[in-house]
Amino acid sequence: MTFGISHHTDATGSDAWNENGLVARMSRICKDTVPEMIVMSDTCFCEYTSHGHCGVLCDHGVDNDQTLINLGKQAVVAAQAGADFIAPSAAMDGQVKAIRQALDAAGFTDTAIMSYSTKFASSFYGPFREAAGTALKGDRKTYQMNPMNRREAIRESLIDEAEGADSLMVKPAGAYLDILRDIRERTTLPLAAYQVSGEYAMIKFAAQAGAIDERNVVLESLGAIKRAGADLIFSYFALDLAEQKVL
Repeated sequence: MTFGISHHTDATGSDAWNENGLVARMSRICKDTVPEMIVMSDTCFCEYTSHGHCGVLCDHGVDNDQTLINLGKQAVVAAQAGADFIAPSAAMDGQVKAIRQALDAAGFTDTAIMSYSTKFASSFYGPFREAAGTALKGDRKTYQMNPMNRREAIRESLIDEAEGADSLMVKPAGAYLDILRDIRERTTLPLAAYQVSGEYAMIKFAAQAGAIDERNVVLESLGAIKRAGADLIFSYFALDLAEQKVL
């Protein structure tokens, strides 16, 4: 899963649909280096805009419809560069449908969509945003989801399925296992869960303080996500697991 921190930002995030921009270069380098690797291109604008929001701003906030057009352009550029999956995380209404239409029109009918379909306006993203040096002022609560709204959480994923998503996602994971289970019981699509930076940091810091056993807590936390219904898990512990540092 590729996610860029661009040095070329502007009001619309136009570097994201530049055929030589960061989005394209990441997918191209991954595919050129390891052709058999499945490359998923995170599709958003938060690290490509000068204001740090996930789309184009207008007088009343984020312009959803203009952002949909730009998401389609970004998706096509990523697919041209070799991405196997487009992974929209911008949380715009209608983004899956807009991206599917853009990909199909450009001839990328086999490029799949893994939607960040239930993405909460969570405090657990904090460590990542600090590391990324986000330019965001304010919050994203007008387009990301209210953590307390269970019904809308389910509805958003089902809407994305109806729009043509090939896989769904709940983000964050650990504090939302009930939502993961709710969605698992309502869809047969592959379901992903994202163990985000705050979840990773809490385990790391607690282990450093001697409060917990890192290996056992990592495996227990990931096992709980799997038990709740996830077919795929995104985690900052992935490299440690692959290298068996926590096994």
